[in-house]
Amino acid sequence: MSWVKIQLRQQGVSDDGVSDSANADSKALLGACLQQDLVYLMMWPEKCLQPTERERLMAWVTRRLKGEPIAYIIGYRDFWSLRLKVSPATLIPRADTETLVELALALDLRPDAHVADLGTGTGAIALALGTERPSWSVLGCDLSFEAVALATENAQTNHITNVEFIQSNWFAELGNQLFDMIVSNPPYVESTSQYLTQGDVRFEPSSALTSGEDGLDDIRLIIKQAKTHLRASGWLVFEHGFEQGQAIRVLFAQAGFQHIATHTDLNGQDRVTCGQFG
Repeated sequence: MSWVKIQLRQQGVSDDGVSDSANADSKALLGACLQQDLVYLMMWPEKCLQPTERERLMAWVTRRLKGEPIAYIIGYRDFWSLRLKVSPATLIPRADTETLVELALALDLRPDAHVADLGTGTGAIALALGTERPSWSVLGCDLSFEAVALATENAQTNHITNVEFIQSNWFAELGNQLFDMIVSNPPYVESTSQYLTQGDVRFEPSSALTSGEDGLDDIRLIIKQAKTHLRASGWLVFEHGFEQGQAIRVLFAQAGFQHIATHTDLNGQDRVTCGQFG
């Protein structure tokens, strides 16, 4: 039994059945409760919780036992080098999405590139790009007003000034703006997928997850409309499902994109596809 579970049980709380990763969940909840990192917890295993801390931890574990995502319980998720506030209005940033960030940063763009992040959610992708490339101008767009407000708050909290967020249904409010790169982690789950009934996604907004019977409706629309918003030799980059790479490469080719390639995530699964326009 780990010392974290011992601490929890000393407080009268059992984390059995919280999730398939109950030990990791326990550490995350206990660390957030104490506002300390894992190193602190490992160095001070004898620390006893104060009554208010114990009450908070018990409430959080109860919520986790019902399946609520850790990030929604503690109110944040670390992504790239950033700590981002999250809420049920947006998807929770995931490590797989860092594959898109890495690829976008590796593309050959001009120093003062203008970049759009469609369906920005918490602002994770836009803010990661903005913090790594201070000379870029990044625009994050989302249909949800709550998401735009949250992303804007995340920019302010992380002191990132070269990223702006607006409410827009994909390209609807972008006017005649042209971009050197457009990135997106759009909805890409099939509307009938059993995945929607499992794990954290049960608590996340379905509008940010599903996109038609094959999961590609929004990707088709973005590819079609992106051509009028990309500069010559501009890039379009998508995160997508692990079985969708081939289909998306076909869509890119049909739309006249070049240098089309699919990249894998840390698990070796197809995760990001890009193409260059013109």
